[in-house]
Amino acid sequence: MGKLLIVGSLAFDAIESPFGKTDKILGGAGTFIGLAASKFHVDAAIVSVVGNDFPQEYFDVLTGRNIDISGVEIVKDGKTFFWSGKYHNDMNSRDTLVTELNTLGDFNPIVPQNYKDADVVMLGNLHPSTQLSVINQMKERPKLIILDTMNFWMDNTLPELLAVIRHIDVITINDEEARQLSGEYSLVKAAEKISEMGPEYVVIKKGEHGALLFHEKNIFFAPALPLEEVFDPTGAGDTFAGGFAGYLASTRNISFENMKNAIIHGSNLASFCVEKFGTERMQTLQKEEIDKRLHQFKALTQFNIELQ
Repeated sequence: MGKLLIVGSLAFDAIESPFGKTDKILGGAGTFIGLAASKFHVDAAIVSVVGNDFPQEYFDVLTGRNIDISGVEIVKDGKTFFWSGKYHNDMNSRDTLVTELNTLGDFNPIVPQNYKDADVVMLGNLHPSTQLSVINQMKERPKLIILDTMNFWMDNTLPELLAVIRHIDVITINDEEARQLSGEYSLVKAAEKISEMGPEYVVIKKGEHGALLFHEKNIFFAPALPLEEVFDPTGAGDTFAGGFAGYLASTRNISFENMKNAIIHGSNLASFCVEKFGTERMQTLQKEEIDKRLHQFKALTQFNIELQ
């Protein structure tokens, strides 16, 4: 069984979309990554921070799926990170209504002793200095370090972000962020530029249009499954990253060919995440459903052709 260390927020989200709205519900990058990774045979732990307003039932969601939470700090009299957003009719754009960093504002991650030898480290979307701190706490270099980031860090902490990018193997960002980070419009050129910054593999997420994997001169494209309804895209990118990391940790194979499989598994899980608000769908998801949809992904892309 591979060992996976996840670093990311445990949070409260409040979401509004054309399909309805929620009060505060369970969210956070670390939560979505953990729930996705738990679908694989992997020994996973989350490093995060919450306030004492974080309910026991939310911890139970994680521990009930064999996710180790010994690396989650609970700040007495602190408040948990809170984000609120509103999605537009196309579900591809959203307005952030509220962001309260709370305990996440001065988060100092501490990696549990028994996860300092993790095979795979998944650095969720956090301050680059926090991500680098985790890398520096590992006993030896993990087989694979995956980093997720966003344009906010590119705008506000670019030197720190570039410093952590030099230490990673895989970066996962969306197409807009890839263009911003590289200064290139072509995603092929953008991936080349980003690879020169450090990561051997570049994963560019394109939302409802799938994902691209770049490694040297090799490119792999995974489609997104066309869905009848999308209720809430929140956490889809983190679910994708969790499926990607969880599959690689469970198979203990980090070749380019196996990363293709990991991309499909991540895309598959992300397609479920958007079907309900927050983590609701990921909590009820069964193996039979996952396997059935994997066959749909295969049918979506498989064809026979005779080349003369």
